[in-house]
Amino acid sequence: MIRGVIFDKDGTLFDFHASWGAWAAGFLASLGGDTAALARAIAFNPDTGRFAPQSPAIAGTPAQIADALLPHLPHMTRPDLLAVMNRSAAAAQMIAAVPLADLLDGLRAHGLCLGLVTNDAEAPARAHLGRHAIIDRFDFIAGFDSGFGAKPQAGQLLAFCAATGLDPEAVVMVGDSTHDLHAGRIAGMATIGVLTGPALREELQPLADAVLDHIGQLPAWLAEKT
Repeated sequence: MIRGVIFDKDGTLFDFHASWGAWAAGFLASLGGDTAALARAIAFNPDTGRFAPQSPAIAGTPAQIADALLPHLPHMTRPDLLAVMNRSAAAAQMIAAVPLADLLDGLRAHGLCLGLVTNDAEAPARAHLGRHAIIDRFDFIAGFDSGFGAKPQAGQLLAFCAATGLDPEAVVMVGDSTHDLHAGRIAGMATIGVLTGPALREELQPLADAVLDHIGQLPAWLAEKT
């Protein structure tokens, strides 16, 4: 029986391209380098506001994104760039994939523990949840810099289990990328893919117990498991 749900953030709670496309264009322009070269470095198309599948922005950490940008920013150090990225990312306007408060309240009403694990930094993640007034719905929140590692490894997911006292077999990992689903499989959890990120259904299906259009369909899936 499922007793806990772990969500990814970008592409899962929040529509990936709608949230990060507009932010990326402005952020890259603010760095004082060759904007076109910076966009190419992270496989971002400013004309469409979309990231290519290989972009480190899709499932990578801020550190990986910074490493891709740094060769084009000789005037910046890595710590300085990471600090600028985290401040800017925290202010990014996140577009919810579905009405989040209603969904999360419904899950909690059924006795489920909720977690948020992201390859973003923890501070921007908390800022995004706070701006949508849903941070208090989560029993556990971790970013890549929270001390548990990053996906596709399972450290963050197992830390959720340690914090809540749940066995991995009683938890489902919900995410939009193969990194999310790999982490869930390694942790021994059920896995749900969603299509509000860049990955296609056929990419997620081999690693998922189910692929949903969006997290709004999760309650119906859970109802079938009880």
